[in-house]
Amino acid sequence: MSPLPWRRSSCFVVETVRLLTRIRQMESHDEEQCNRAEEEIIIISDLHVSAPQDLLRSLEKTDESLPESYRVNSSDETRLLDVALNFQRQYSHLFPERKALLLCPANECGVKKFVSTTLQPTLSIHPELFTWDGCASFVANFLSLEPLEPPVELPRYLFSSTSVLQSQRATCFEFSSLLCSLLLGANYDAYCVSGYAVREMCLLDQSLQDCPLLDTQAKESGPPPADPLWGLRVHCWVLVLAGSRSVQENFFIDPLTGKSYDTANSNFLGIESVWNDLNYYVNMQDCRNGCTDMLFDLDDVNLWEPVLFGATSRKQLIVDVMKKKESRLLSRMNNDDEEEQQPRAFEMPRSWISPICISKKAVVSVKEWYRHRNDHLEEREVNHVDNFTVERFTRGRRFHLLFHRYAHLSAADTERQMEFSSVRVDGLVRRVEAPGEMTETFEGRDDFLFFRRSVFHPHVQFTDDDVTLKPEEQPPTKVVERFHRNRKRPAGEDVAERVFLLAQRRVEVTYHLEDHRFIPSKRSFIKPRESTEEQKEEQFTADMVSSFQVDPAEQPVQTLALYDMLVVLMEDEKKVLLQIKESQKEVRDIVACRQQEETNIQLLFSPWTTTGAAKAHSQRLEMERVAAEEQRWLQEKEQDLLAPLMMSLDNTETLSPSDAQQLYQNCLQDFKLRLVEQANLIQERYEQETEELQEKQLWYQKNQLNMNQNQKQEYQNYCCMKTLQIHTAKKRLSIHRDSAPQKLRALDQRLKRDARLAPHLLS
Repeated sequence: MSPLPWRRSSCFVVETVRLLTRIRQMESHDEEQCNRAEEEIIIISDLHVSAPQDLLRSLEKTDESLPESYRVNSSDETRLLDVALNFQRQYSHLFPERKALLLCPANECGVKKFVSTTLQPTLSIHPELFTWDGCASFVANFLSLEPLEPPVELPRYLFSSTSVLQSQRATCFEFSSLLCSLLLGANYDAYCVSGYAVREMCLLDQSLQDCPLLDTQAKESGPPPADPLWGLRVHCWVLVLAGSRSVQENFFIDPLTGKSYDTANSNFLGIESVWNDLNYYVNMQDCRNGCTDMLFDLDDVNLWEPVLFGATSRKQLIVDVMKKKESRLLSRMNNDDEEEQQPRAFEMPRSWISPICISKKAVVSVKEWYRHRNDHLEEREVNHVDNFTVERFTRGRRFHLLFHRYAHLSAADTERQMEFSSVRVDGLVRRVEAPGEMTETFEGRDDFLFFRRSVFHPHVQFTDDDVTLKPEEQPPTKVVERFHRNRKRPAGEDVAERVFLLAQRRVEVTYHLEDHRFIPSKRSFIKPRESTEEQKEEQFTADMVSSFQVDPAEQPVQTLALYDMLVVLMEDEKKVLLQIKESQKEVRDIVACRQQEETNIQLLFSPWTTTGAAKAHSQRLEMERVAAEEQRWLQEKEQDLLAPLMMSLDNTETLSPSDAQQLYQNCLQDFKLRLVEQANLIQERYEQETEELQEKQLWYQKNQLNMNQNQKQEYQNYCCMKTLQIHTAKKRLSIHRDSAPQKLRALDQRLKRDARLAPHLLS
């Protein structure tokens, strides 16, 4: 493999260091003369490197609410940019084959900033961020990667860590800036590194690595394919030097994964420069063997050329602080004035970035995205602050579930929220469960129901010893249902809300508001008590209903009509309780299904792929085999009429003549009894329908003078329906009587042809 294009021999490097030192000395005497000598050198910082389109669009609309330091450079920053520009010119002149340095990229406001001032040392208040591995894990999990484009060029933009934390998207340089700021605040001797790495590290491609969640010893399929850009892919990571926070050896941190590596790791192919918040250092060492033989003594100008020559380093800063404290102590003891400080070289300005604030939610909230899962899960968010988990699904999964929010997946008394797609037959779109209640929301139902709230007994303690007190079996004590307006019915008869107070044996009904009315009509029903061993069934009376009619001129409803209303409400109450029980069961089924899916995660296969087509073919063959077995079993059951009767015999393989005759007679007798029973059922149905019609006709004769037009129309419809049912029952009875002898003769012939009975019956 050819060496990297910027690598030079060690002798040449030493000579260039001397030249840089000599030029820097020339700067102190006559900077203008040096600039004139470099007028024809290309300004590398103006070279065009493409940036993501969404970043470019964001730059067109600069947020004026950002601090002034984001939009304007101070005098020290302007001077620093001049120093960096001059350094870049000299660097490109001395090393024309080496790539440009990342010195002054533009920030989110389009203002060029020196990279060292983009670091804002921050000591977090969260204990999770007190160590390097905690900081690295947070940055890797919190941010999403924006790959460099093109991958072999340095970025033109380097956003602040405050903006990166808001968008949660970053390049590898912004990953490293945030991580380095946190490490510096935690008192680590950390530096951002601009260099080159392998393709898998630059693109965060972990497909060839073993999954830590799987217990597998499967070997890799082989080495990755050759990378045509090997050695050219730009990457940024973090260097931590020994000496601070009990760090014994230098090591690298890849900010994209949060993993640490030794400085000789083969994934890192070379280094151009490193920087912290105090200075910027250019690598003067040969990287022909990657970083294996590299030394990280940043004070050695033969190895690392600083941009700010003579500026305070981190080690010098610690020494200066100690000397200053000692000098102050001695001056106080001797009552001497403090020594005047000697003028120092130009120092790095303060960071232009606002203090980095990381919320507690950002530290403990984790988002995960999925694709091609068989359970259709596409996103999961785990929030450890509020202690809840949110799952989002694509369409097409069981129960039409789209959204699931819960505190504990398997707990029965946990708060739970579910949302469903609108294709459900029952129209359910949302269900919220909390301890003691359940709320359901509906859309597009024919009965106009859109809301149901079920309240359960709040004081019952559920234990494992008493099975009857399980939450899923506990009946509600109160059910509230609300309905949309049905324009086909008068407002005074169109139910807007009904409340089933089961513990009080009462039903309250509120109707929709009529036009130009402010108060709706209401009715409250008390259910009669059922009969028991100790008392008779309670009779319905008018005192069991309290009504409020908005229109005083409206005729009061008769007692019989009120009784019919109560009967309908009681029937609806039974249906509602059954639906609530089914909803509770569905919740249990969904939870059990999710638990099973999480323990056995499967990929969603496509029948258009080779693997998917093979799996679909095997599934189809299995389904065909099961269907054929079921069909064969059904045919055998249908054909063998003697099987139930032969179970009483001791020997079913060989039949005696007496056994054959007995089976023949018993089979005919059983068939005759079934024909008679069927005829009796049809006759009973006919008589029942006729009796109900006669009773309704008698009722009509007694109440026809007090009936309104709607009740008369309902009576006519009822009579038509009953007449049709009576006619149908009579017709079925006639057909059955005519076909019974034919069915009996067909059975007789079939039995005489049976191979087990025929020899004995013919003899």
